Amino acid sequence: MARVVFLRAVNVGGANRCQPATIAKQLARFGVVNIGAVGTFVVREDVSESALRAAIAKKLPFKCEIMICPARDIMKLTAKDPFARQPSGANITRFVSVLHRRPRALPPLPLSLPSNKDWLLKVIAMQDRFLLGLYRRQMKAIGYLGKIEKLLGAPATTRNWNTIEKVAQVLRTQTELKQKTAK
Repeated sequence: MARVVFLRAVNVGGANRCQPATIAKQLARFGVVNIGAVGTFVVREDVSESALRAAIAKKLPFKCEIMICPARDIMKLTAKDPFARQPSGANITRFVSVLHRRPRALPPLPLSLPSNKDWLLKVIAMQDRFLLGLYRRQMKAIGYLGKIEKLLGAPATTRNWNTIEKVAQVLRTQTELKQKTAK
């Protein structure tokens, strides 16, 4: 089963520096594809979660949270556009926070911080262990992501929706190739 790996707090603000492209090459036996510079990988080969987690941890010169989810969860997440009725524009970023585990309780959604009127961060939905939202491109907005993590009581790592769509495209291409070779 294909999997998707998200590393938390990698290559952010000069801390926890690594080269995801190099890690992907070192783990080629698992069919690892690097997506971007912050530690997002598609793993195309069938490998157990524990073996994959151990292999990745060995390649990192620091400790970090490693979130691993089945590829089908990403495909389900991207099957519909969850942002279809949300504001958009150059100053708004659509994001997905991947939680280490699904929280036991959720705050009422949508949740806007600091307020409904003057929001900098808006959480619009929760699907399994994925938190979907928007934030305005302002420095204060990033601080609210940490508050959401504390509110949910679970570690999370955040990716731009464009990154999640790239992951889904790699997974779709892999599925198409498997179907062609099976014929």
